[in-house]
This record gives sequence, C-alpha cells and structure tokens, in this order.
Amino acid sequence: MEKVNITLPETWLFETVLPVRIGDINYGNHLANDAVLRLAHEVRLQFLTAHHYSEMNVENVGLIMANAVIQFVNQAFYGDELLCKIGLGHTGKTSFDLITQMIRPKDNKEIARIKTGMVCFDYTQQKVQAIPQAFLQLAVSS
Repeated sequence: MEKVNITLPETWLFETVLPVRIGDINYGNHLANDAVLRLAHEVRLQFLTAHHYSEMNVENVGLIMANAVIQFVNQAFYGDELLCKIGLGHTGKTSFDLITQMIRPKDNKEIARIKTGMVCFDYTQQKVQAIPQAFLQLAVSS
C-alpha cells in the first residue's frame, strides 16, 4: 500500500479536547485504530452540533460516510488529552472531505490525521443530494 499522507486544511472550522479512555486502548497499550475513528466521529458530531446541525440534518440533507483514511503519526495512551481540530478538505458537487487532526497538547505531538469522505444524502428518497451552500459557507466564514 502506498504511504498515506493527508494534507491539512488551511482553515480549521472547530476544535475540541477529548480524553483517551480505557476503552480506547488496545493490546499494545496505546490508542487503538478503531478508537481513532470513534474519536473522529465524536469531533464531527460536536462540530455539527456547534452549528446547529446533525448527521441527519445539514440544511435538510443527511450525511453518509463513504470512506475513511487514517494517518498514524505517534502513539497516544490512556489518560492523554487530545486537541482535535476539524476542517474541510476537497469538495465536489455532492461530497466533501472532513479532515481531523489530533494533537497531544502536553508535548505538542501530532497523534493522527483522519480524512472522512462524506456524501450528502436524502435518507427518505435514498438519493445523493447536492452539498448545501450554507454548509460550504462555514469554511469561507471561518
């Protein structure tokens, strides 16, 4: 597999601090790969909530994840606090990438970068929808 290198956005739209909990740790005694995706999901939900959205309602359009990529940079451990920032990556007509970066503030080490490909979707009609312009304005106004 080709080495993954996720490019960070120029602008961050939201940030929060999340703890590494005991359930996030794997047999290697560090942050598990599946836990990184769960944490990225939490950041996405907090970001959406901060803008009065949900994954089922972004300007009357739902979101569905099409793909996810993780670039691991350093290990994180139980009890670590992670500064998690989210920004907008590539955008198309009906889909966009959200980029999440996780940094451990106590030593300023980057832990991971996560890219999730999100598709705008009408769950009632089971059809892909255009990205709402008001949502795209978040990146412009930040």
